[in-house]
Amino acid sequence: MELHDLLTPGRSLALHSESGRELPRVEAFEALYNLGCRPRHGEVVMIAGRSGTQKSGLALFWVATMNLPTLYFSADMSAFTASSRLASMATGDTTEMVEAGMSAGGRYRESYLNALSGSRLTFSFGSPITWRAVDEEMEAWVELWDDYPSVLVFDNLMDFENAESDYTEQMAVMSNATELARATGATVIILHHASDKSWEAKSDPWAPPSRDQVKGGLSEKPELSLSVALDPNSMEFKVAVIKQRMGACDPTARRYASMRCHPETTRFSKLERLTPITPPPAKQWSPLDALSRAA
Repeated sequence: MELHDLLTPGRSLALHSESGRELPRVEAFEALYNLGCRPRHGEVVMIAGRSGTQKSGLALFWVATMNLPTLYFSADMSAFTASSRLASMATGDTTEMVEAGMSAGGRYRESYLNALSGSRLTFSFGSPITWRAVDEEMEAWVELWDDYPSVLVFDNLMDFENAESDYTEQMAVMSNATELARATGATVIILHHASDKSWEAKSDPWAPPSRDQVKGGLSEKPELSLSVALDPNSMEFKVAVIKQRMGACDPTARRYASMRCHPETTRFSKLERLTPITPPPAKQWSPLDALSRAA
């Protein structure tokens, strides 16, 4: 299938004129933008991290906040889990509250459904992810909208068919993702794992993994690769730019942006910095103090 043959001439002409522009900014990512990170339309973006570091949560929050037309392939989350997280994000209620409200029905169910009515995310569930399924979903999208999605999310790379442990297949996934971004002008966000067995993972588990800790060395392929980590004690979420073709990066991941993670609502926010209150200097004691109090 040649993807660019699926559009009308007008949409095909407009396609590549939109590539290269910066994606809409997300307020919670201010510290990341301050590092010089500039995610753009039409790029392949990798989010890499160790197990349990809210990679999926970050991707879901990012695309939901931008609310661009998005096709999200998920092999990890069920349909109900994904929808519950979106409703939680939209309302500020915890995912447990959303699940209880949906079970209770009535006005609770209606309020959560209304909260999702403006979402422009479409999910495709199924494990493993296959290129045939991607092909079919894209054809259906074009048939419906005469356009391609602005963002494609693959959660995650190792959930592609035959890519769990086959390096050659993982390379093929990255190659196909790049071709997909070029042909459609969509931003392709792909999630991937970093090593849990390295010395750094054991000695400093809450620091973002460096580029050489990303499995298979695949973080070198995209235009932009982000490395993430979560401190479960403070809920400080750290994001390092370990590869950026058109900007600053730090392959060691020692320079990173911090934000606050709220996993119970699948939200992220700017990290508040508490300013210590300096007490006034103590007044020096004098014998005259007693006389003045007596007077």
